[in-house]
Amino acid sequence: MGAVVSAKRASHPTLPNFITLPQKEGAPAYTRPGQFAARLGLEFEPLFVQGDSQARLKFQIPALTMQDGLTPARLQRRHQLLRQFNAMRRGVDQLSSTADWNARQQRALSLLLNSVTTEAFDVAREPEVLRERYGQTVNGMSLLAARRLVEAEVPFITVFWRGDPERLNKKCASGGGWDTHGNNFNCLQEDLLPEFDRAFSALIEDLANRGLLETTLVLVSSEMGRKPKIGDPRSGGASGAGRDHWTHCLTNVLAGGGIRGGQTYGSSDRFAQYPAIHPLTPSDITKTVYYAMGVDDLEAVDPQGRPYNLLAEGKPLTTLF
Repeated sequence: MGAVVSAKRASHPTLPNFITLPQKEGAPAYTRPGQFAARLGLEFEPLFVQGDSQARLKFQIPALTMQDGLTPARLQRRHQLLRQFNAMRRGVDQLSSTADWNARQQRALSLLLNSVTTEAFDVAREPEVLRERYGQTVNGMSLLAARRLVEAEVPFITVFWRGDPERLNKKCASGGGWDTHGNNFNCLQEDLLPEFDRAFSALIEDLANRGLLETTLVLVSSEMGRKPKIGDPRSGGASGAGRDHWTHCLTNVLAGGGIRGGQTYGSSDRFAQYPAIHPLTPSDITKTVYYAMGVDDLEAVDPQGRPYNLLAEGKPLTTLF
């Protein structure tokens, strides 16, 4: 979704159109697919900003951190030298791959030298009382950083919940997050929901107080639901009180962006196993996000000049607005 919005909306003057924090989602051994630009091209990939569970006010762009001793002035001198080299091989620059590389290089330089970049992620500028309202965890501060990016008019921001493996792996058999294969109910009540409720309600309240909620669509989603039947073989069955993966039914939350609050769309059967009323697919939710953002042209052209549709399935849920 973010890459499509990045491609279809006008470019932000100083920041990327698509920013993800506080982590690149996926287990340590791999990076989870589905968060990149694919055929749209590297130009529309997200900018990944890394958060730190210990230094919660510090957000870094791993690929855009200056080496020790490298000052902005020295970086600009290097760039001037590079421009001289480029002038000597101008013919090569006609290649699309070279042009793409040059565009990425220019974006990196712009981000490094622009004070707006630093200020946008500097949550330490926010009052202590507001930081405390969000909850001073890496997830709370990520949502506060997201609000700052909304103020800076970045079109699409994704916050991936960062788990706490050291504290919750043993307790929840979850990798530290919401994947509760064990002790589901205690983990939700004592750990996951209090942190989420505090940060999410603070974000909605903060956006509303600043007059930004009507123009900002907030979507809470997940990759799947949880199995209705309690008990996961990996945590001792029913006695382990875990919830396994369940891809047949899940719930999304939409707020702001013209959505009318206080409504429920659709329902599951009485066992929460399968959709019963108004069944939807991920494409319907995606099309609703595009609708809210004014993206209705989903035609694209691949690097070989062949046209294709970015999402042929689904339709926006206009009755929600």
